[in-house]
Amino acid sequence: MIELKSNELIFRFPEVHEDAVCNIEFQRTLRIPDDGSEYPLPAGMGPFPLSHIEDYSETAPKSWIKRGGVLMPMYQSEALWIQFFGDYPMAIKIAAGKINAVTGKTWTDALNDHPQDYVVSDAQPWLDGFCVKKGYVRQFVAMPLGDGYSAEEQITGEAEFGGLQVIAYPIKAEYYEKMIKDRHCYEDAMFCRCAESSISEPAMGMAPGGLMRQDIYDDEYGIDSWDTRYASRCFVHLVNSEAYESITGQNPPLPPVSKKDYKRFGMPWFDYYAENKSSVSGSGVLNKLKSISSFSESNNKKIWDNGSMNVGEVKVISAESHSTTNIVSEKDF
Repeated sequence: MIELKSNELIFRFPEVHEDAVCNIEFQRTLRIPDDGSEYPLPAGMGPFPLSHIEDYSETAPKSWIKRGGVLMPMYQSEALWIQFFGDYPMAIKIAAGKINAVTGKTWTDALNDHPQDYVVSDAQPWLDGFCVKKGYVRQFVAMPLGDGYSAEEQITGEAEFGGLQVIAYPIKAEYYEKMIKDRHCYEDAMFCRCAESSISEPAMGMAPGGLMRQDIYDDEYGIDSWDTRYASRCFVHLVNSEAYESITGQNPPLPPVSKKDYKRFGMPWFDYYAENKSSVSGSGVLNKLKSISSFSESNNKKIWDNGSMNVGEVKVISAESHSTTNIVSEKDF
């Protein structure tokens, strides 16, 4: 079962264990420069608003209603990162346009460990982009479907799905019970990574942006620990800001923060450090994708200002510091 509360997707599996709950949030963030440099993790600027797609059955595209899920507005070129928090471990697969963000393979519901195609929620507090190589991701950046930028279009040649796809599997109850007996006092993964201080085609996809340092950690529990009898999945429909107002009748969020403002207000950068944890190697398929900047240059397209920026102090976060209904529809993708 998936609930939508306070702009969070809450995955619950009471049939597995009363503690089997994981929250997922989509954070607005700075689009880092796509300049060939490597950047740390930018701060979150607050969650994107989410709403049930069925609430707009008269105005949203019919194909979206058929897929169910939730609606999320993004500006073109806006970036996001995904946050996982909760004490109960879950194996979570994330795809963009039904392209797996860890392996670059096409969507399947099943979990796979050769190579690992999912993240483990208690080990992985955030996912910021496509895992292109060991220790690095290319940032999730929203681009219109049909222009060729998205990972989906670059890999499949089609602009069919767009959006984000999420599926979660809980750890088996017996593994969890053993874990809570064995482990020391440990706080959950909700680390503070926040800042301190005429209708066009609506569908948006995720394109690979700038390069940042982030490990995708190996599953230390093992593939057999996940209770694959139970799963919940959600389709997150991305819509551009103009179409969002037309579909919902609501004003879109304020425009994303600029590099100039990020620097002017002294917003922080982050690095996540998890000692003694190994990470996946990254996807050769995803590493061959053209970033937004490269795609624009090779296709003689103009792109917004994408100049470099200086990174200030980087805060290191240690893993050891640690509608009438809210139910989200789960339908065939």
